Amino acid sequence: MSSQYGKKLKISVFGQSHGKGIGVTVEGLPSGERIDRDQLMAFMARRAPGQSNLTTSRREKDEPKFLSGLENDTTCGFPLCAVIENTDTRSGDYAGLTKTPRPGHADYTALLRYGDSVDMRGGGHFSGRLTAPLCIIGGIAKQILARRGIHVGAHIKAIAGVQDESFPLYPTKEIFDTVAAKSLAVIDDKAGEQMRAEIEKASAELDSVGGIVECAVIGMPAGIGSPMFDGIENRIAQAIFGISAVKGVEFGAGFKSAEMRGSENNDPFTVKDGKIVTETNNCGGILGGISNGMPIVVRAAFKPTPSIARAQQTVNTETLEPATLEIKGRHDPCIVVRAVPVVEAVVATVILDMLMEESTNGSF
Repeated sequence: MSSQYGKKLKISVFGQSHGKGIGVTVEGLPSGERIDRDQLMAFMARRAPGQSNLTTSRREKDEPKFLSGLENDTTCGFPLCAVIENTDTRSGDYAGLTKTPRPGHADYTALLRYGDSVDMRGGGHFSGRLTAPLCIIGGIAKQILARRGIHVGAHIKAIAGVQDESFPLYPTKEIFDTVAAKSLAVIDDKAGEQMRAEIEKASAELDSVGGIVECAVIGMPAGIGSPMFDGIENRIAQAIFGISAVKGVEFGAGFKSAEMRGSENNDPFTVKDGKIVTETNNCGGILGGISNGMPIVVRAAFKPTPSIARAQQTVNTETLEPATLEIKGRHDPCIVVRAVPVVEAVVATVILDMLMEESTNGSF
């Protein structure tokens, strides 16, 4: 099972949603990097479940136990391994899903790929629960990058069609911090209230909604990346698609570029504070797979949570007869609310990995 990514920074996620625990192993972290545990836990808490009526009621502390790789809260150069125990599971809610697979879930395809013994309690290895380990290494990567003047931040760009403001041409760390401190990570609080209303409405109707997360990287050096199959877009997109429920990724103007003329989409070059920059950022800070010094901007589209309380049509995989499924369990009415730090985490790990590749000794 391919649940790993990275080149210099090799990241592997393990565990199942209702197993004893979940975790991450990481090879290649630069040694001598001090990790602020409180800052890491604050980052992890942004993703944690059970915080409001907008998220699942499952309650997990999501406190990582480091088995290796850290000594006195400092990376020691050896592989890092961190585990999070699963403590609030109700596995009975997921009995029989291999016989009556949930629409929109991986139950059916997991059965085809791994057979009757596959563990799909709570979604198994396909669950959004597996994004918690991503936030462990992502939170660490964000701290390492910040020491080099590189910051990664994200916000909810849209939920159920309600649009937040976009990041400005030059986002700042202050904007990232302000947004991260909110219960709904938005720039425009009025948009956030409308989003909240849409989520609550869908939940009351036993349904769910999706949305978009916009992420930006500031302080990124120009000239990092490669053309064709190993560029910044390629690497970030691959990792983001490892997040549960992501169905689309775009950079800069993204799909809107297809509606523009070249004269509109091209970003004119200019000079600012002695550096070559662009007056707009439709390219999202990337040209030919290589950073041009502008903020990197990427957006990820999340589908509505497939586990909804409404009766849905499925089939019995043994009898091949139609069946009606009523899903039990605790589920987010909108995945996007808790996905913001996950997108930050994944983008931060990719950027750190690519910067380490550029150095001659594997660190930077």
